[in-house]
Amino acid sequence: MQIGIFAKTFPGADPSAVLKAVADAGFAATQYNMACSGLPSLPDAIDSGTAEAVRSAAVGSGVAIAALSGTFNMIHPDPAIRADGIRRLGVLAPAARIMGTRVVTLCTGTRDPDDQWRTHPDNDTPGAWRDLLASMEAALVVADAHDIDLGIEPELANVVSSADRARRLIDEIGSERIKIVFDAANLFERASPAEQRDTVSRALDRLADRIVIAHVKDRDADGGFAVAGQGVLDYRHYVSELRRIGFDGALIAHGLEAGDAPGVAAFLGRTLEAGEPQ
Repeated sequence: MQIGIFAKTFPGADPSAVLKAVADAGFAATQYNMACSGLPSLPDAIDSGTAEAVRSAAVGSGVAIAALSGTFNMIHPDPAIRADGIRRLGVLAPAARIMGTRVVTLCTGTRDPDDQWRTHPDNDTPGAWRDLLASMEAALVVADAHDIDLGIEPELANVVSSADRARRLIDEIGSERIKIVFDAANLFERASPAEQRDTVSRALDRLADRIVIAHVKDRDADGGFAVAGQGVLDYRHYVSELRRIGFDGALIAHGLEAGDAPGVAAFLGRTLEAGEPQ
């Protein structure tokens, strides 16, 4: 497995400087965000030179582009906002391949009109699911046209709130282009160590064939998010279970400040080394 981090963790709008900071902090991979090129995360336009600059910066720094962030609220209550997200995804998709990745990450969304990471009671309604299916079908038209895969992330606050819901989406859509961004800390708020490990193992078994990257952050004892290695998540178990299902991709840290990054890289390195087969 490679140790990686959200590029947006580091300030700046020059991909060479940002990816150098990623490498200097001890990471070999990144999930890139167009904000690191001085653009909105989902721009209106990306010229080929901008995309080529990211690829060149990746090669120069030795940092692999594991994925490109393309998140927008796929079940926003305003259909026009959903349609604009699909349009902007069409701008991002061809740039992803130039940068060196075929994975674009999405947010399955929430009915909350203001925050795509905030839960809403209407997320569990049939209408929300229908809108998700329609948005995914439209996103797959873009993916097919540009030969990319779409990474969705089970997240308690979103319509795909569990591994079971992610599996349902995969099965109902029936496209091999739907992949999983797996984040163990997104699957529970408060749980005993045994409950936590059981939840993570079951979710990995459910989604093993689709996982393309794994996110790494943590939970504190009160149920909030924490920096990886500074909370209650059993990382030895998490990494061991990722190995068990055959995952060998990038572990992408997020939910941290730039100053935390070297410590998280060291923690993940120790965790990986401790689990290496003898």
